[in-house]
Amino acid sequence: MQTLPFLVNRLIWLIPTLFALVTLMFILTRVVPIDPAIMIAGENASRAQIEQVRDDFGLKEPLIRQFMTYITALARGDLGVSLYTQRPIVEELTSRFPATIELTFSSLLIAAVLGLPSGVLAGIYSDTFLDHVLRAVAVIGVGLVHFWIAIQLQLVFAMELNWLPLSGRIDGLPASSPTGLLLIDTTLTGDWPHLISAIEHLALPSLTIGLPAAAVVQRFTRNSIVNNIDAPFMTYQLAMGYSRRLSVWKYLLRTSLAATVSLFGLTAGVMLAGVVAVETVFDWPGMGSYAVRSIMYSDYNAVMGFTLFAGTLFALISVLVDILQVVIDPRGAP
Repeated sequence: MQTLPFLVNRLIWLIPTLFALVTLMFILTRVVPIDPAIMIAGENASRAQIEQVRDDFGLKEPLIRQFMTYITALARGDLGVSLYTQRPIVEELTSRFPATIELTFSSLLIAAVLGLPSGVLAGIYSDTFLDHVLRAVAVIGVGLVHFWIAIQLQLVFAMELNWLPLSGRIDGLPASSPTGLLLIDTTLTGDWPHLISAIEHLALPSLTIGLPAAAVVQRFTRNSIVNNIDAPFMTYQLAMGYSRRLSVWKYLLRTSLAATVSLFGLTAGVMLAGVVAVETVFDWPGMGSYAVRSIMYSDYNAVMGFTLFAGTLFALISVLVDILQVVIDPRGAP
């Protein structure tokens, strides 16, 4: 198994992929019929002030020169400066990154805890009453929209029952948060009141993203189980005298879940897209709400920075998923 060359090859392919992403985003942000100079200077700015803004941000340069300048800065790890806040985009994204990661991984956990067991049960007991019920629930879950789920959860659990907070990430601030991951920091420092507050604030947004993802995981897992349960390797194990329970847990699940792992990589990418709307609804201080604000103010430097940041993260998750698939099922190794 040549895992290292495989990993290096995947990492090398990230370069042209991200370059294509940057090029596409650069073109799209330039064809939008909105003048960012006017947005920055303000509606009441004079003509001279608007022209000064164009000079300061290089907006008068030819597009090809603007693009080459941006690519050169990227090579140095510089995403540029926000046209709206005048702060380095790297600083703003990295300060919001922990909140988005915490929300994304908690949503993935919900999707795994709810989706995997129900998918396995539906697959093992296919075409039974239990399977029909679980499939119906999954179809409903797949059809739900994040924005609608968020509003319904807020209405029920925050406004009607008053069990959970309506928005925000935490009440007050913990004494210390070196990583920005509140669940980890408050646990390590023993700050239990702030830990409980962080969990309460995280519950509704993570459920909003995790429930539809759990439905997708359930359907995919169920189909994978059904396709493999009568495969030759299962017939062989049963013929060798292994019990059906042992064959299912030792062989069927390992083979079926190898494909499900790849789904989690795609699900993580979908979740990164879903957090844009969810963070806005719940006033969650992550990269998604930052992206929405940047779009509203035509801050295309920030939009491109967010897109590149999220694209790099998604590409790295894809590489990690490929490695996990090799670990689970070495037969797929190059």
